[in-house]
Amino acid sequence: MTATNGGPTGTRQDTVAAVVRQWQSVHPDLDTAPMEIIGRINRCAALLQQAEDAPLRRAGLSRPEFDLLGALRRTGHELTPSELARETFSSGAAVTKRLKLLTERGLVERRGDARDRRVAHLRLTDAGRELVDGTLPEQLAYETAVLSGMGAQRQHELASLLGELLSQLEGRLGALRV
Repeated sequence: MTATNGGPTGTRQDTVAAVVRQWQSVHPDLDTAPMEIIGRINRCAALLQQAEDAPLRRAGLSRPEFDLLGALRRTGHELTPSELARETFSSGAAVTKRLKLLTERGLVERRGDARDRRVAHLRLTDAGRELVDGTLPEQLAYETAVLSGMGAQRQHELASLLGELLSQLEGRLGALRV
């Protein structure tokens, strides 16, 4: 598959297609098809990150901060910082930094472990719960608007394909590292 073979509707005109065409002219012997997928995933992620999530920004939150709050809300119980790092695919240092800010804002509270003083248990405060519950519907509406150019069936297909890719990557991540 090449970038100029955009399927029955014709030539793709996105940025990645131009990059692939350039690589094909420099290295016509190489199969650039993986760039069409990985490049587009990376470009979409970059554009989504640049746009920032408007409802989160209005709430004074970054996506990673909202992810921490969301993990505490959706699991329904206290989590340790290590558990939060696993839930949000974040480093321990990043979680610690974000938790400090969220605690200072009164959105998260810490409780020490009775048996091991080195362990902290984290939970949402009432203000944190209200912020998540108030922001989530707005965030979902924003994400719906971002995807509105695609029909429901295409969104379902894309979600399924991305789910397959994610499952493969999560299962083989260690094997893929060089």
